[in-house]
Amino acid sequence: MAKPKKTYFSYIVGIDEAGRGPLAGPVAVGLVCIPVNFNKKLFGKAKDSKQLSEKIREEIFLETKKLHRDGVLTYAVSMVHADVIDTKGITYAIKLCIKRCLKKCGVSPEETMVLLDGSLKAPRVYVHQKTIIRGDQKEKVISLASIMAKVTRDRWMKKVALKYPEYGFEIHKGYGTKIHRESIKKNGLSSVHRKSFLTRIEIGP
Repeated sequence: MAKPKKTYFSYIVGIDEAGRGPLAGPVAVGLVCIPVNFNKKLFGKAKDSKQLSEKIREEIFLETKKLHRDGVLTYAVSMVHADVIDTKGITYAIKLCIKRCLKKCGVSPEETMVLLDGSLKAPRVYVHQKTIIRGDQKEKVISLASIMAKVTRDRWMKKVALKYPEYGFEIHKGYGTKIHRESIKKNGLSSVHRKSFLTRIEIGP
């Protein structure tokens, strides 16, 4: 009986999202692509972005950008904003981000193993893919993708906070904290709020 043919990959891709649940702002998907012979020491302090301080996330983000510039790895981040989330839904928005990131990465589906966190899926053309529960804790390449997505999104929320200082976006990044909900009750909605996520919350004038 013939042995099954082994599949060899040239690249490993990690994918994770940030901002699925907030009441405001975009959802972001991060992708990191490494060659199979990647030096694992270069992952450094990378782990689930939620377990890291903002300072450490920023440091890893900058280190990863340098590795990208040096051609050691490739990363991409895509964001889809509140208007699309409201009209098409959060699942559609995340799928669109994943598709865009993979297109930016430009690797051949046949040569690539795609590792995704949680319930995420890559387009079917990526025949070698694996969804991993708590993947951002188990696979460093997913952890790094998580950090790239979160830092990019957090920076965007800090920037938009300058336009809408009454909401405190720079503090809660759009999540449904008590302070955020009270600001919505007082000030109403901004252009970056997800109206479809706010049907049960009291909204001001």
